Amino acid sequence: MARGLPSMASLTSLRRCLPHTGLTSGVGCMVAGPSIANRLLSAGPAVLLSFGVAAVASLLAALCYAEFGARVPRTGSAYLFTYVSMGELWAFLIGWNVLLEYIIGGAAVARAWSGYLDSMFSHSVRNFTETHVGSWQVPLLGHYPDFLAAGIILLASAFVSCGARVSSWLNHAFSAISLLVILFIVILGFILAQPHNWSAEEGGFAPFGFSGVMAGTAFCFYAFVGFDVIAASSEEAQNPRRSVPLAIAISLAIAAGAYILVSTVLTLMVPWHSLDPDSALADAFYRRGYRWAGFIVAAGSICAMNTVLLSLFFSLPRIVYAMAADGLFFQVFARVHPRTQVPVAGTLAFGLLTAFLALLLDLESLVQFLSLGTLLIYTFVATSIIVLRFQKSSPPSSPGPASPGPLTKQHSSFSDHLQLEGTTHTSLPEPGKLQPALRPYLGFLDGYSPGAVVTWALGVMLASAITIGCVLVFGNSTLHLPHWGYILLLLLTSVVFLLSLLVLGAHQQQYREDLFQIPMVPLIPALSILLNICLMLKLSYLTWVRFSIWLLMGLAVYFGYGIRHSKENQRELPGPNSTHYVVFPRGSLEETVQAVQPPSQAPAQDPGHME
Repeated sequence: MARGLPSMASLTSLRRCLPHTGLTSGVGCMVAGPSIANRLLSAGPAVLLSFGVAAVASLLAALCYAEFGARVPRTGSAYLFTYVSMGELWAFLIGWNVLLEYIIGGAAVARAWSGYLDSMFSHSVRNFTETHVGSWQVPLLGHYPDFLAAGIILLASAFVSCGARVSSWLNHAFSAISLLVILFIVILGFILAQPHNWSAEEGGFAPFGFSGVMAGTAFCFYAFVGFDVIAASSEEAQNPRRSVPLAIAISLAIAAGAYILVSTVLTLMVPWHSLDPDSALADAFYRRGYRWAGFIVAAGSICAMNTVLLSLFFSLPRIVYAMAADGLFFQVFARVHPRTQVPVAGTLAFGLLTAFLALLLDLESLVQFLSLGTLLIYTFVATSIIVLRFQKSSPPSSPGPASPGPLTKQHSSFSDHLQLEGTTHTSLPEPGKLQPALRPYLGFLDGYSPGAVVTWALGVMLASAITIGCVLVFGNSTLHLPHWGYILLLLLTSVVFLLSLLVLGAHQQQYREDLFQIPMVPLIPALSILLNICLMLKLSYLTWVRFSIWLLMGLAVYFGYGIRHSKENQRELPGPNSTHYVVFPRGSLEETVQAVQPPSQAPAQDPGHME
């Protein structure tokens, strides 16, 4: 076994730690969104348009996740995707943000869970806590310590730590109940609908205009994060090439329809500005005199949020494990319990941290924090798709790393040695080179090394996307540009953005008909990047400050621990007569370390033993 690599037993045990959650996990995460997202009515009744825009942005990101889930069916999700295409440092930052997504998401869901349970008992829990414990008016903190929210997180962590069989049936049952309750809300809600609630007397359909719709989109974007749970579960799928894209598409369609329908009936039942922010859905039925229906809605929302918590704590230790297995995070989190086959240390440690945040922080602050981290992750995944499409890979039969170039990297760490499904064969056109049909017209681009022009075009595309986002969001408000200056700057940056896409599209890509691949690359990933950047810029500057502090903490962990313990830095140097490398036979997560002798000494091998 090569020094510094995780053991075969620990990798195998992680693979068995939880069964395939599939569609249920993704739907469970996203269907719970209406239970908490309806306090985000900063857009008024036009919040249903906010959910529509968020669904489009999520669809673009979901396509990127689907291709990666089919190409890299391994534990790690966005962390592993970025590692394969962009390298160790960027992968660590993405993994660090994925941890933030799950931690803040769990705390936000627990806060909403507590609010709905409290509403079922006429807020007696909140009144008791404020009377006997106290309350405070501190920015970013809740009005009182939410012991219910902290308790449900600890309970969910304990369930997941006991093993998959203890929590799997609960997850499926809660998902089924939440779908039935959403159907109940839509049917009864349309019966009780009053179009007057969208009239000008109540503020109109879009009281804050287009800016309010976009702000609402950025604020509620977290409601669609469930599909990355499916991508993180792709290792347990029987056929990830087909099942992962299909499960993501179905989950996203169900969730988007549920959000839009529930938001529509909610704002038609009662005036949007009069809803209780802690339990909007149940409060709407209470106000219409249907307390029994409000009780059912509150109970169904709690079930949906239970599904979310179980799904989050299913995925969170897997990300921690993947980072620890690569040596980028503390090794205690790479240990799997011998009986339950669950990474107990990661589950309990981050469960305690999530419970602490849910105890103290305000739900609104948690949601903005979560949306920013999620949008940044989606941006990196979309960028990774473009990089991977134009990156030259080693043929599956080659033991050596890919030839280095502007867009290629040495596959030297544990994650890098994952054999990509559908790697490019030598008989196919070389990715990163100018297409032969365009050489008579763009011959000046053909004089550079493969991938060099693609690298520059990608950098220009990212810079122009950021500029377009700043002009759209801050051009009239913060920058106070004149109208002609606003239009001119927007046109110039848009032209640069389109030209960079044309240059990227003029180069050859990796194509495989037996794998799911996003159509119209680089257009679709580029649109995802542009939309994500615009939504990130709509969030408050305090959210960016808090997020920057989190990133600085992550960099401290990486440079203080991860860079010295990473498998890439610890692997053995090759000797004069042997080379150590990692092979994943038959697509298995179990690694086999083989010593390859020089060609003059190597015995004949059966080709079937290597992919």
